[in-house]
Amino acid sequence: MTRTEHQISFGPYTAIATARGGALRELQHDGRDLVVSFGEAGRIPDYRGVICAPWPNRLADGRYSFDGKEFQAVENEQERGAALHGLVFGTEWELQEHTASSVRLGTRIEPGAGYPGRLDVSVEYEVRADGLDSTVRAENVGVDAAPYGMCPHPYLVAGPAPLDEWTVQIPAAEFMEVSEDRLLPQGIAPVQGHVLDFRAGKVLGAMEIDHAFTGLVANANGLAAVRIHDPSGTGVELEWDTVLPWLQIHTADKPAGPSRLGLAVEPMTCPPDAFNSGTDVVRLAPGESHEARWTIRAISR
Repeated sequence: MTRTEHQISFGPYTAIATARGGALRELQHDGRDLVVSFGEAGRIPDYRGVICAPWPNRLADGRYSFDGKEFQAVENEQERGAALHGLVFGTEWELQEHTASSVRLGTRIEPGAGYPGRLDVSVEYEVRADGLDSTVRAENVGVDAAPYGMCPHPYLVAGPAPLDEWTVQIPAAEFMEVSEDRLLPQGIAPVQGHVLDFRAGKVLGAMEIDHAFTGLVANANGLAAVRIHDPSGTGVELEWDTVLPWLQIHTADKPAGPSRLGLAVEPMTCPPDAFNSGTDVVRLAPGESHEARWTIRAISR
């Protein structure tokens, strides 16, 4: 029987990666959850922990053109008429390497009606003393150029208090305005003077967020980082390479079922509907590759 669960550990950190969507199913520090987990079998709820590729976020109507050809992806977000989160979140990823502290999984995207390219995509998770490092690499192994974008989709957990009580710091000077009904891009605006200004850190309260941010400010390490603190003093940080110049934040509000269990923090290579706008889309020629990295770690006040 093929193994689908892969546990890794180092020091106080333990993690479980699953073949389902190449997802991070669990991440703990000294037994404390740093992400919202999900079950060992069945559908992954709310895209928790999956890798979104070859595009992040949504494509309006699932339609776009590339190099003069039209493509139609499946509209899996039917209520908003969009193709959401790419093509690999629902696939079974193959185990490529597994050690005590790291695991690498891979999958292939084939060309078709919804996408022009053949890509090999891999994700490596490695736990270290300083947290969980993740690296996604995509290589064009086909004969045609292809558009590319990606993001991880973890829901971070700061501590035991409700999400409304968490303090969030987001190093972004701008955000993307979106339509109320379909969450499609309408323009870029400064966060200065807006309720979405989290640069200094503030308590979320009942605010509902499902927006992309940009104008990211790097820290002393040359990286961007979102920091979330619980009133108890525990916290979690996601730090990433600015090769991912966009960031989606979602408070996980749901009309029915468990809601606001964690904060989705999704560094992205490009913004929503990028295959139509062209903004920051990576063009992968045959033989070319793209790599992105991020780290999730426990923090405290």
